Amino acid sequence: MNAAITGTGSYIPTIKKENAKFSGNRFLNADGSSFQSENTVIIEKFKTITGIEERRYAENHFNASDLGAFAAEKAIEDAGINPEELDYIIFAHNFGDVKNDAIQSDILPSLATRVKHLLRINNPNCVAYDILFGCPGWVEGVIQAQAFIKAGIAKKVLVIGGETLSRVVDKHDRDSMIYSDGAGACIVEASESEESGIISHASQTFAKEEAYHLYFGNSYDKNEDPNVRYIKMYGRKIYEFALNNVPNAMKAALDKGGISIDEVKKVFIHQANEKMDEAIIKRFYRLYKKPIPEGVMPMSIHKLGNSSVATVPTLLDLVLKGKIDNQKVEKGDVIILASVGAGMNINAIVYRY
Repeated sequence: MNAAITGTGSYIPTIKKENAKFSGNRFLNADGSSFQSENTVIIEKFKTITGIEERRYAENHFNASDLGAFAAEKAIEDAGINPEELDYIIFAHNFGDVKNDAIQSDILPSLATRVKHLLRINNPNCVAYDILFGCPGWVEGVIQAQAFIKAGIAKKVLVIGGETLSRVVDKHDRDSMIYSDGAGACIVEASESEESGIISHASQTFAKEEAYHLYFGNSYDKNEDPNVRYIKMYGRKIYEFALNNVPNAMKAALDKGGISIDEVKKVFIHQANEKMDEAIIKRFYRLYKKPIPEGVMPMSIHKLGNSSVATVPTLLDLVLKGKIDNQKVEKGDVIILASVGAGMNINAIVYRY
């Protein structure tokens, strides 16, 4: 019995924030001191490094669970299944539901339970739970769905990745420009076909020196309430960590599946930083002493920013639905889904469509 993705869906929030709209921010260093450079210079350098031109924020009355439900509805419709037949709903996120202008994360009940409620699913045997695995959460959820199917305890699983990072950022931190909101989902079903489905995967957690590369910390404005925390990161450490470890994890998954690098048509990688993703792909192909195929790495970060767990499923859905120029996946194509994030966690899936 194999596990195959039979439907995908995504929700792209409607509020667009271009880089220029950060020109009025008062950016500070970690010690609270002011930058010597003007905001126009900071923003232009930010765009050069990350590739981000604009990002999307959720409407004020929507929370992460709402975005997840919107994406789930589309995935269910795409798969053509009855939601009452779902055995599991797995929701990957980091901060739960954070209301607009609030400072408290709400994860009671779980976001997966909230989605089940919003979808009006009656079946009590549809088990709903959340996973916290950093940005690789959705990919890990798909891996768990496969495990349930392989074990014979599930036939249909809904996996969601959703986040509203715009509500947990420090407006005085330059990194606040990176983050965005969104949700992506897929249906993973049991399949007897040997021609398509999940081929192999790899997952890793590095927590000795790397556990707090991403963390919750105080605002860079020392006048703000010290009890209020925001998402923070050591960007340079994460960049170096990703370059040194993500290509190896991708190779481990590919080699485990007995698939040649020449068969890989697309690599859907977490949309964290354009330069970092390009460097990861370069090192990945260097491991096989191969040139990088043109167009192998679809990107959405330029317009959508970094929505954490939502980037990979959203990107996959957009490509499958023909919404990214010059990018498509055809029957029989081998793709890789890969991510890196808080933990520090890394994972990769090798999949044949």
